[in-house]
Amino acid sequence: MSDLVEHVGTMQDHWWWRPGWQKGRHFYACHFAVGEHAELVKLVQLYQQALEPFPGLDPIPASWLHMTMQGIGFVDELSDAQTVKLEEVIRRRVAKIPTPVVTFHRPVVRAEAVYLPGLPPEPIRAVRDAVRIAIGGVLGQDHVELAPEHVPVYRPHVSVAYSNSAQAAEPIADAISGVEAAPVTVSLSHVGLLEFHRDNRMYEWNQAVQIPIGH
Repeated sequence: MSDLVEHVGTMQDHWWWRPGWQKGRHFYACHFAVGEHAELVKLVQLYQQALEPFPGLDPIPASWLHMTMQGIGFVDELSDAQTVKLEEVIRRRVAKIPTPVVTFHRPVVRAEAVYLPGLPPEPIRAVRDAVRIAIGGVLGQDHVELAPEHVPVYRPHVSVAYSNSAQAAEPIADAISGVEAAPVTVSLSHVGLLEFHRDNRMYEWNQAVQIPIGH
């Protein structure tokens, strides 16, 4: 399957309530928090400046920038013992994987967000595979979010802004195409075990355990 991603024609509201979600409910996930990478933050902010004329987009603050990787489950459905064991197994598994080195450059307009693809995707997919195996081993295969046959469509990315309404994508694509920017390459030495919520029309975490990748 190709990793090339094209702009969509129309965007839609990202903030609809997905199954199980409600205000005040928190969720565990294993994602990369990338706000510490100054050059990547500058790249994101450069594109966000070009998107300022569009009220239908919610720019993501540097503190909440992340690369979505693997959901785990709602906090109220997992015991403390399960989360402790899961962290232990994830640590053991990702320690055996080379540290991903990923490049970001030109964003794409997708149905619910403008995002920067992370290339090449394979190093991130390797981390994700290890995390999925850990989740399956500790919590059972039923807790591994997304069916195995859907795994190949996972495309690593860092969102620049979320769509908060239905809107045409072409003017947004035109705005970002005029930005002059150099590619940014980052080494992702840690993956985050995050507890987050979306109460404020943004993904915000109140707990983030950073797990080292590689030796």
